Amino acid sequence: MNSKIRVLIVDDSLLSREIISMGISSSPDIEVVAKAGDAFEAADKILKFKPDIMTCDVEMPKMNGIEFIKRLLPQYSLPIIVVSSASEVVFEAINAGAVDFIPKPNTQSPKSVENFINELIKKIKVAAHSHVVEKSELKIKSFDSKSSISTDTIVAIGASTGGTEAIYNILNSLPENMPGIVITQHIPPVFSEMFANRLNNQTKLKVKEAENGDYIEKGTVLIAPGSKHMTIKKKLGRYCVEVFQGERVNGHCPSVDVLFKSVAKEAKNKSIGIILTGMGYDGARGLLAMRRSGAKTIGQDEKSCVVYGMPKVAYDIGAVQKQVSLSNIPQVLFSMLKDKK
Repeated sequence: MNSKIRVLIVDDSLLSREIISMGISSSPDIEVVAKAGDAFEAADKILKFKPDIMTCDVEMPKMNGIEFIKRLLPQYSLPIIVVSSASEVVFEAINAGAVDFIPKPNTQSPKSVENFINELIKKIKVAAHSHVVEKSELKIKSFDSKSSISTDTIVAIGASTGGTEAIYNILNSLPENMPGIVITQHIPPVFSEMFANRLNNQTKLKVKEAENGDYIEKGTVLIAPGSKHMTIKKKLGRYCVEVFQGERVNGHCPSVDVLFKSVAKEAKNKSIGIILTGMGYDGARGLLAMRRSGAKTIGQDEKSCVVYGMPKVAYDIGAVQKQVSLSNIPQVLFSMLKDKK
């Protein structure tokens, strides 16, 4: 029995196809079953080879990757990893239904290519355990946002694979009178700033990539920069963030555990922790520390997760006070904020 992950590579560049094919084939768990230069060729090869995972470029002739994903997913529930240059279009691809993305390497740099391949292999293995979440599962239910809520509370959110879209859906439903929010999303450098800008432009909240010393204020959201950890600190009665270079924790920088543990220490019962979709266990122990310090905690349920990893570990160790679908998280969060008044 062949238990290898079967991958279809879609890219209009022959060089990119070969770099990806040769690179990921070095993993004994992965088999490249086909390659395609455009969306139409890819559609034929999906039918013929029935891959488990597809990697897909965005900029392609005949039909771009985003349009292809939009047309493809209603017919085939296939996990897709977008391979693209550093651009905001990756978030459009995630919105269209892709499970993850990775920036293209500098092909002139062997180290860049090596790092890219290692990261892509990890993402393919994660995607193999993912499921494509239907749009109906992402629809946020309406709730009363006019009630008076506690604004001296910190809301801390952690996520990985599938998290950018989950975070967008949550923040997009929240009113501007929310208490300060801090977020650690596993995301590459450069993309964290693009992600923050997208959220700033498309939600009622003021969102920015965190800088060292930024204050956590009402109506603002601070997102940990890719490749840097973020913690919170209380200074003269106000909370601010500390952003710094550091070793990977649980395989990640930024790490959700690093953020959550600092929130547990500094904000204690004046905080709410939310753990969202993602592979692995980063954030679970930090969320448990938050709950033990008096914080209220929320975990995303399995059905609405792209990957039910981090929330499952957190739930299993008793870190999650309430486990709910993504669509219900804003409502539960709001109820907790009213209780804290």
